[in-house]
Amino acid sequence: MKLLNRSALSVRPTQHFVDWINALEPTVGDDDLTLGDVDRESTIYLIPEMDTPEALEEYVRERYLEVLENELRAWEEDERQWPETLDWALFQRFLQVEHSYLAIDLDNETALEVSEVDDELLVDLDQD
Repeated sequence: MKLLNRSALSVRPTQHFVDWINALEPTVGDDDLTLGDVDRESTIYLIPEMDTPEALEEYVRERYLEVLENELRAWEEDERQWPETLDWALFQRFLQVEHSYLAIDLDNETALEVSEVDDELLVDLDQD
């Protein structure tokens, strides 16, 4: 085990987010996604170590738009389909955030690798 010099945010969708997803492509009957379906799609964001709730809140408020856009893009790449106003209120309505003070890597065999996320590359791969 390796203790990482990071904290973590677990970001999970709320029912409002699921309602938005379902509104993208309306379906009939049982084909709509449920919160349970989407909840399995949570994302973990590694962040700098945070030692106070105030520091965490300040950090999340500074980076909320980046996280919100990433979560929206995971379900819809066409930004024209996104909610009109991407603000702190929407972030709070669409996403539930849980903080973990410690991040521990249980994989003793594989070294951590760092890769930059390139949205354009991801879009190109999806079209192949």
